[in-house]
Amino acid sequence: MKDKKSSLSKRMSRYAKVSASMAGFGAHAAGRKILGLSADRKKQAERLRLALGGLKGPLMKVAQILSSIPDVVPKEYAVELAQLQSDAPPMGWPFVRRRMTAELGPDWESRFRSFEHEACAAASLGQVHRAVGRDERQLVCKLQYPDMQSAVEADLRQLKMVMAVFEHYDRAVSTKEVQKEVSERLHEELDYIREARHMRLYRMMHARTEGIYIPEPIEALSTDRLLTMERLEGKRLAEIADNGSLAVRNAVAINMFRAWYTPFYEYGVIHGDPHMGNYTVRKDNGIHLLDFGCVRVFRPELVKGVLMLYEAIREGREDEAVEAYRIWGFSKPSKKLVEALNIWAKFIYAPLMEDKTRPIDETNTGLYGRETANKVHAELRKLGGVTVPREFVFMDRAAIGLGAVFLRLNAKINWYRTFQEVVKDFDVAALAKRQAKALKACNLL
Repeated sequence: MKDKKSSLSKRMSRYAKVSASMAGFGAHAAGRKILGLSADRKKQAERLRLALGGLKGPLMKVAQILSSIPDVVPKEYAVELAQLQSDAPPMGWPFVRRRMTAELGPDWESRFRSFEHEACAAASLGQVHRAVGRDERQLVCKLQYPDMQSAVEADLRQLKMVMAVFEHYDRAVSTKEVQKEVSERLHEELDYIREARHMRLYRMMHARTEGIYIPEPIEALSTDRLLTMERLEGKRLAEIADNGSLAVRNAVAINMFRAWYTPFYEYGVIHGDPHMGNYTVRKDNGIHLLDFGCVRVFRPELVKGVLMLYEAIREGREDEAVEAYRIWGFSKPSKKLVEALNIWAKFIYAPLMEDKTRPIDETNTGLYGRETANKVHAELRKLGGVTVPREFVFMDRAAIGLGAVFLRLNAKINWYRTFQEVVKDFDVAALAKRQAKALKACNLL
């Protein structure tokens, strides 16, 4: 009974804190709307960042997701949201010890040869500790912060308020489906048993892919709120980007391209969170994928639609582009809407169109996709807006996030040939069979 009261108290406290922060921002924004005052987006965006800046946990992750999906929020908001960082203070040792006891029992320390008291990394949902197993295996343990379920529920309720404020000012993009998708993926990230299954799925999908390595989850030392896995050591990607030769940066970029798009075109699976901290680099330029909380499984037909759109854009076949957008989930796409969406598609596919060595982006803006997103936003506003399909959200986020990493690496490779190698044997029926078999084997159906 005491635990239930404590949980309720934390949940109510979270609701109050988030609501208070957002209420001030929402009231200010609504007041300007009602009074007919012109909205200074930059100042409003700064106000939103300040409102969210004092909060820790899931809402930080939501804000960062929204900032990384071009055109879901106006550019001024995206710039401010991108500055938000999850800076939740790490749990101290007495607290960690209690949490580990709750997950593995009172004798949990005897199940490790050693367990570092200080966290080696902290994020929005949990923190990571190095450990050594009884068999001398090098391990890391990801321990979820307490009461994250309550925090997620509170933050997602307030997400509606955030998005309502955006749509008061600009109806170019309806975020209803975006909210559903973000909510579902964030709930999945709380389930570390599911994340361990994702890791096994990626180990299966990349079993024959050179240059890509996935840690093995340790089932006996894991629960739904504790994930223990083998430790894979490597250099931080930022270090490679800053100090690596062009040959090294190119090799890393090619391995990363395969790591993301081989699963997509062979199994209909994609990693939805490609940021710099989610991988390290080996001495042979292979990469370690380290975080599998955000993984999206797509309908085989949608994967076919993605490739269909690429070919339609490349060959200038308008009818096929319309059909591809329909498969993606855009309901009855008009000619004008297709033209607007094609601005974005041509940008995304541009590096894959030319059989030549080039950087991922030749505009040199430093913000991958932002300038193009602004053009699309203006066109959608003229058309009265569009509802973004759910499946588009994390596929687009992955493409932009990965492109931003390639931009940071300053890689110069033949993206066309790399892509053709990945899709050369594409067959939607074979993909469907592989997907079903893999998901069943990993208990993800």
